[in-house]
Amino acid sequence: MRRLSVLIFVIATLLAAVGVFQLSYSYFRAEELSRAEGRLSLYRSSVTAELARFSHLTHVLARDTYVVDTAAGASTGALNQRLEGFADQAGLDAIYLMGPEGLTVAASNFRASSSFVGQSYAFRPYFRQALEGRQGRFYGIGTTTGLPGYFIADAVRNSAGQVDGVIAIKIDFTQLEDSWRNAGEQVFLANEDGVILLASDPDWRYRVLKALSADQRARIEAARQFPGQKLAVLDWSDLPNQRARLTGAERLHLTSADLPHGWELHYFTSDDRAVDRAWLVSVSVVLLAGLGFILLQVQRARRMGAALRRSEEEEVQLRQANERLAVEISERRTAERQLQRTQNELERASRLAALGQLAASVTHELGQPIAAMRNHLAAAEMAMRESPGLTNKIGALVQRMEGITRQLKFFARSDVEEFTELDLRDAMEAALALVSPNVAEIGATLQISLSEAPVILRGSKLRIEQVMTNLLRNALDAVEEAETPTVSVRLGASDSENWFEIRDNGHGLGAATLAELQEPFVTTRESGRGMGLGLAISASIVKDHGGVMTARNARTVGAVFRVSFPKVEAEESGTA
Repeated sequence: MRRLSVLIFVIATLLAAVGVFQLSYSYFRAEELSRAEGRLSLYRSSVTAELARFSHLTHVLARDTYVVDTAAGASTGALNQRLEGFADQAGLDAIYLMGPEGLTVAASNFRASSSFVGQSYAFRPYFRQALEGRQGRFYGIGTTTGLPGYFIADAVRNSAGQVDGVIAIKIDFTQLEDSWRNAGEQVFLANEDGVILLASDPDWRYRVLKALSADQRARIEAARQFPGQKLAVLDWSDLPNQRARLTGAERLHLTSADLPHGWELHYFTSDDRAVDRAWLVSVSVVLLAGLGFILLQVQRARRMGAALRRSEEEEVQLRQANERLAVEISERRTAERQLQRTQNELERASRLAALGQLAASVTHELGQPIAAMRNHLAAAEMAMRESPGLTNKIGALVQRMEGITRQLKFFARSDVEEFTELDLRDAMEAALALVSPNVAEIGATLQISLSEAPVILRGSKLRIEQVMTNLLRNALDAVEEAETPTVSVRLGASDSENWFEIRDNGHGLGAATLAELQEPFVTTRESGRGMGLGLAISASIVKDHGGVMTARNARTVGAVFRVSFPKVEAEESGTA
């Protein structure tokens, strides 16, 4: 009893610890999510600030007299130096002026070997947006430098309001990525197509959150947004309950979609700290429960000591009561013996009555045919010759007597059947001979592949033949409606088992399982074509022989039944 109480306490403590772990993990996880939301808000603000930081610069430059005059056809020398100074002071990657056709006429990087001057960017979406009178914005990899950046553009108009060119700036966001990486964060920024633009891990950059459609790829290629990038799908999956699996590890996952251009900022963080704190709380609960249990056991020991002293006082009274009970028990045992003798006499009488009824039945059934035989014999003696029909009559009477005795022998038959060594090939050939009329009737093709060496099994040959015959007939029934009915029979042995397999190209098992088909009176045939006992009997025979029967649908059509038996070592003489 004490062990049971300890076991119950341990189970209850473990269940309580599991519950406490779940509750504490939920609480600490909420704290981690709150902290993650704060970090996500900070990074979102930094991205928004970077996008808005130079949003008015192109608007101001588009009205600069140097820019307006150069767009109208003035010399570019002064403007190149002016744009170079602006870019250095503002920390921009480039500032450049394009003509109405998209050809760059002046740029801050005019001294560099990869200068924008002379390059046409008419294919860029920001250029077309500026020509339409809007401020163009675009993120992509530079076709000239091969470096990514964020482009902002505005139209340059003359005094008549006509567009003479487009002024654009390119902003480098690598410092933003470096800050994420140096902080040890897992965060990336994806555009409206799901392409990752910025990431704390360089391997994630220019991967997509899901496969791009053909239209998306065509639009990206037309704008030359990510030249030379495969845009492969990122190894990640979004999970329920604000979780995601990223490169094989589960993380807490938060997103911020309220960014310009339909961009999304994804933030990932580990919940290891929440798990550790939840474990700490759970262990503390287990320790407190253990301490409480020890205190309870001490108090229980004190109560047991007091109860022991009381029991010593009551022991004398119990001894006297036991003496009285001993007398009553002796009297009760005497009565039980008398009752047992009475029951034995009743059982003996019942058996004698049943034996008498059986004897009367056998005497009645056998008396008439025996008397008839005696009369026929007497008549033959009187005629002094053998009666021509006497043999037939006596044979019929003998058959009747044999039928009666056969029924009696059936009820007296022992369930233990002697097993002998048999060759599975012989049993299969006998079964094939039994079903040969069925094969001829439906015009089926038999494909037979039997082992060249003997396949020895210890069992009942007739019962094994019954299993094979049942499975062959089932296969032939299944291919009756097939265009080219075919049944394949294979038989062989491995190091550990002997087996045979019957395959057909019929309708297959459908949704039924072998366990369901083995139930008595379960059949897939139409009414009147079988009682559904074949597989049930076969499964019982296979089980009696220590074997296993399996069934499955074939890859194309039909079903495959396989029966295997554990291999036994046969003597060489027997095998030969």
